[in-house]
Amino acid sequence: MRTIVLDCSYMTDRDTAYAYLAKKLAFPSYFGKNLDALYDMLTDPCEPCQLIIYNKKLILVSLGAYGQRILDTIRDATRVNTNLYYAEDDI
Repeated sequence: MRTIVLDCSYMTDRDTAYAYLAKKLAFPSYFGKNLDALYDMLTDPCEPCQLIIYNKKLILVSLGAYGQRILDTIRDATRVNTNLYYAEDDI
């Protein structure tokens, strides 16, 4: 199983958050950079993968409620895509 570490300290605004997620998750260039597109990409069938979220509090500081919506979208997608696993490590 592949492990991808997402460090929320790199997600300081919407544009950089989506650019960071696209890079770390190897999304194609047509990724729409919005919550619906994020959900769609994460719910596509894929190889088994664990997503570990670090510094969760920092995305909430930087993006407020929208940061929480990004985290919720990731969590929701892992409930649908049985090949994705979600973990948090608040450091």
